[in-house]
Amino acid sequence: MKKRGERVKVGKWLFWTPRILTILFLLFLAVFSLDIFGNNYTLAETILGLFMHNIPVFILIIILWISWKHELVGAIAFALAGLVYIAMILKNIFTDFSVVYQLFWTLPISLPAFIIAYLFYLNYKKKK
Repeated sequence: MKKRGERVKVGKWLFWTPRILTILFLLFLAVFSLDIFGNNYTLAETILGLFMHNIPVFILIIILWISWKHELVGAIAFALAGLVYIAMILKNIFTDFSVVYQLFWTLPISLPAFIIAYLFYLNYKKKK
């Protein structure tokens, strides 16, 4: 029986999977910032462009850092990140009906975010 104040051990697989997937997801998102190269920008413009492209990655790194101990934060934040991305694409679809194909482009970004959110939620529920 669990004593008061004792933490429940969560399986290593369930503990590490959302964290590793988040790191891989962040690397995947960071790859998109590499399109800044080859545009004949100056060094300062390139650094600024890389920073601007990676703002979502920096935000998700902070969320991962918080979620490392507080899994419910990760579950909510990654679910919201997926929903915000879908909402941004839907906004474009409603303003320009010729880009309906963009809705399919939400899957490579929103689906991993939802999977990570679900795994963080499972981790949270198992600890309870």
